[in-house]
Amino acid sequence: MEYTNQKHLTLEDRNYIEQALNQNMTFKEIGKFLSKDPTTIAKEIKKHRIRKEPSTFNGAINVCIHRFSCRRRNVCGRNCRGICSKYCSRCNSYCSDFEEDVCNSIKQAPYVCNSCNSKNACRLIKYYYRALPSYNQYKDTLSVSRQGINLSSEELCELDNIVSPLIKQGQTISHIYQNQKLKCSRSSLYNYIDQSLLSAKNIDLPRRVRYAKRKSKRTPPKDTSIRKGRTYEDFEKYLIENPDTQVVEMDTVEGKKGGKVLLTMLFRSSKLMLAFLLNDKTSNCVLKVFNWLEAIFGNELFEKTFQVILTDNGSEFSNPLSLEFNSEGIGRTRIFFCNPGASYQKGAIEKNHEFIRYIIPKGTCMDNLTQQDINLMINHINSLTRPSLNNATPYELAQILLDKEVLKKLNLKKVPANEVQLNKNLLKKN
Repeated sequence: MEYTNQKHLTLEDRNYIEQALNQNMTFKEIGKFLSKDPTTIAKEIKKHRIRKEPSTFNGAINVCIHRFSCRRRNVCGRNCRGICSKYCSRCNSYCSDFEEDVCNSIKQAPYVCNSCNSKNACRLIKYYYRALPSYNQYKDTLSVSRQGINLSSEELCELDNIVSPLIKQGQTISHIYQNQKLKCSRSSLYNYIDQSLLSAKNIDLPRRVRYAKRKSKRTPPKDTSIRKGRTYEDFEKYLIENPDTQVVEMDTVEGKKGGKVLLTMLFRSSKLMLAFLLNDKTSNCVLKVFNWLEAIFGNELFEKTFQVILTDNGSEFSNPLSLEFNSEGIGRTRIFFCNPGASYQKGAIEKNHEFIRYIIPKGTCMDNLTQQDINLMINHINSLTRPSLNNATPYELAQILLDKEVLKKLNLKKVPANEVQLNKNLLKKN
């Protein structure tokens, strides 16, 4: 029989076990009713059975297994004249040969005296299974096991020396856990930080910082004609007809209002992100990036790399024809738009913007940054391991899924795991 119930025993389950033992039911019968393996029932009974000492109503009883054949005298040191017998129990505490006499019902199943017909007359030590004490003992054990930490002070200090500096570099817990040999689980690591047992605090974990409420007001582009044939529904239809298409999500990231902005691109298949520094948030600046990419890639590699681009309805993307075709009228990509106010339709790049905000917080002026600074930031972001990628990095997957010339021409490099840094200090100017 297959048992699939992996839940802990409840008080009702334990009540049933007690009643079943009183009726002399077997472990197999009890387990079948509770959907538990018979060994689970046996372990529960042996672990939580209650010991009951022999009654002293008619005097204490010697429970040594040798009490009928023993001829030793004065074992207890009280100058007794007689031989230690079954009617005297004082020798049980002093005799080096003492061996407790245990009933066979205790040594083997059912391990308790619940259903024994001779228990009232028996003068040996007894064991009983009771539901409520068993459940209370289980709850106490469960509570104690979840308190404190399962590390020595030396191990905790060693963990702090490894983890805290990396967190303060801006590395995520998943990245640290994948690349370091830690003596605790990921959830335990979060608990240690919560309990202030490490130098790193919750404030050092960017994703635990509360975000400001997003503005709900969204305005669609004034000229809706550019969306004809480029809606999100058209995009989904195109993917059904061309399932092997390379999809790139595109967006912009603002710093200080009126200053430089970033044009970001993210490959859905590998989560590799590109970023380009724009002087203004205009369609002309976006076009210059497209023309520059085609110039260094060539039209064939550009079209192969950026087959389909999904973006939002920002004014900087309001001239899709100029992006889809070069100055000679040769096609190089296909542009599609998300529905107005539906940024979740390109959720991968929106989520990846979190890493940029670790390094360039919202409202930070980017006018003093160069494209070399942005490339450095992108290399660190693309070298961060991701649980969604089976603990690989976007850079590692891009080496497999993209043409190697793409990484080479864009000067993308892998940063060693221990050197990944995702905070403001990465771009700090001397």
